[in-house]
Amino acid sequence: MRCRSLAALPAAAAALLLLAVAAPAHAAGYRYWSYWLRSGSSWTYAQTGPAMHIPADGSVEGWRFAVSEDAAATAAQPRGTADFARVCAGHPAAPGRKRVALLIDPGTAADAPGSATPPSPRTACAQIPASASSADALAAVAKPLRYNSAGIVCAITGYPATGCGDEISATSHSSHDGPSVGLIAGGAAIAALAVAATWQSRRRRR
Repeated sequence: MRCRSLAALPAAAAALLLLAVAAPAHAAGYRYWSYWLRSGSSWTYAQTGPAMHIPADGSVEGWRFAVSEDAAATAAQPRGTADFARVCAGHPAAPGRKRVALLIDPGTAADAPGSATPPSPRTACAQIPASASSADALAAVAKPLRYNSAGIVCAITGYPATGCGDEISATSHSSHDGPSVGLIAGGAAIAALAVAATWQSRRRRR
């Protein structure tokens, strides 16, 4: 009985492989503004919302509009660097105030909704009260802002004009029609199981 079940496994695995390759692709991700913190020479995806984060004087933050598969692992980072001394040059420290350098990157044409043309990336120095949040810093330099009912940033400086965290299908945001990397990887794993099962089945028959 055990040998028969092992012998049947390769056929089942092959069927699963065909289903994996033929299966329709899932959503490629979501189109949204992601929020980043600058530390040294690298960007880190913010773990809290901008309204909950209180930046210190001299902080550098970034915003990037793009299509990303999930929140942190594949989210597109702001392009370029934002040096605080350069961005906030000419803005001296003041009592009770702080300065936050921002890099606002509206992304590329490939990530733009419909036929919209994204504005060029820009930097700005927000001068805000010492107790103000990152959301306040953004509002100080990037109006008009648009939020949804959940408080998610939908538009910065009016871009994009519509939509908010829209789900994007793989077919509308892919440069090819073949199976996705995830499907190929899954198919390869199934094929490997089939080969292993065949080898074990033949070994037990000897």
